Amino acid sequence: MAYYNLFISHSWSYEDSYEGLIELLDEKEYFTYRDYSVPKDDPVHTSGTDEELYEAIKNKIELCNVVLVLAGVYSTYSKWINKEIEIAKEEFEDPKPIVGIRPWAAERISDKVQENSDEIVGWNSDSIVSAIRNLT
Repeated sequence: MAYYNLFISHSWSYEDSYEGLIELLDEKEYFTYRDYSVPKDDPVHTSGTDEELYEAIKNKIELCNVVLVLAGVYSTYSKWINKEIEIAKEEFEDPKPIVGIRPWAAERISDKVQENSDEIVGWNSDSIVSAIRNLT
């Protein structure tokens, strides 16, 4: 069985969305992944500089097959979500594919995420997993 290495982009202000996405991925049968996100309790968040956090995120994304980004309108205003998109698209010889995930019941999504995603999917396990598999 293949493992998918994922970086799940998120703003710590939207922890519930991140946890909900993990639940969606975990409930999908025959889908195994590793989450390379930088956890909120990582010391680089609390005692590191912005440059150290950028490098930590870059090092994690480098190991990944796909970057998942919650595509809510708030993503447009998140400094770190925007930096994660920049890293995925500009820091590597082969840009990392991005799956934009439309939050549950969202009518609008972030223009920044829409412009940079290789695929936009709804808030359900089948769509998300299908996009990951299609892009790897």
